[in-house]
Amino acid sequence: MSSSEEMRTADLVAALKAAAEPTRLRILLLLAGGELNVKDLTLILGQSQPRISRHLKLLCEAGLIERFRDGSWVYFHISDRQPGGRLALRLVADVDPLEASVRRDRERAETLKRERESAAQTFFEEHAADWDRIRTLHVAEKDVEAAMRRALGDGPFDFFVDLGTGTGRTLELFADRFERGLGLDVNQTMLTYARSNLNAKGCSKAQVRHGDLYSLSLADAQADAVVMHQVLHFLSDPALAIREAARVLSPGGKLLIVDFAPHELEFLRTREAHERLGFTHAQVAGWLKDAGLVPKSVEDLTPKADGRDDMLTVTVWLAESPVAQMPITKISAPVEDVREGAR
Repeated sequence: MSSSEEMRTADLVAALKAAAEPTRLRILLLLAGGELNVKDLTLILGQSQPRISRHLKLLCEAGLIERFRDGSWVYFHISDRQPGGRLALRLVADVDPLEASVRRDRERAETLKRERESAAQTFFEEHAADWDRIRTLHVAEKDVEAAMRRALGDGPFDFFVDLGTGTGRTLELFADRFERGLGLDVNQTMLTYARSNLNAKGCSKAQVRHGDLYSLSLADAQADAVVMHQVLHFLSDPALAIREAARVLSPGGKLLIVDFAPHELEFLRTREAHERLGFTHAQVAGWLKDAGLVPKSVEDLTPKADGRDDMLTVTVWLAESPVAQMPITKISAPVEDVREGAR
């Protein structure tokens, strides 16, 4: 496929041939509504896995769709990086939505998504009490989110990356400011919740994938904005994660870090798996500079104590990648697993 904005004649003919088959057109219609994996498509279309896989391979080769690995699963979506993706959307837009097979596929897909959303919501409700307990220790979440939007600015950002995406809330928060959003997390259950949550909120420009913060599966200088929201305190090596985030920032790109200021609440270490009990301004600034970034601003959000001695200050750091910078060498992942925050 040509990588230009317009398709060459040969590529256009190949793409049209790939789409000109009933099952493959049905697949395009389904993927226009959101990303799905092979198992999803076999259940919806009632066909065998080998047959579905063959259709998907042809659509990928024609540049109409793309695949990505999420742990042990492989998901597919309409291509957002090749002209074939735009062609696919134009083709499905002309299909009669009331046609029996189209309507039946859509109903099966919606049923499948509702089942996933229900399972994910159950997981969220089971853990919500723990997360809510921590939220009561700092300023209101709406104030934190307002500070995040204020610090990062209006954008717009072509490619926005949320590291340790958890519930996908940060992607939802900035959806009006990016063209493409990607959330990475190592927790597969949280990814399921995030995917369902974003789908329910209509955040079609955002995707979530399994990813290791110490070894991102992203090319150098690719992202315009990277966010690490309540993630660093779960990491055994925050400096390494910041350096890896800096590697994927494009020149002039922004890194936003949100985490706790130093505190002495040991129960967060023993009960909530926090590796670090907060960070000082100087500590984070040093890591940012070592990663080749330029610290731009820092803001402390301190709650009213009201006589309590267990309140947490949330700090918001912003740094930028220099417009002209030396390449940053990708670092191999450490042996230990990365634990990322659920938000």
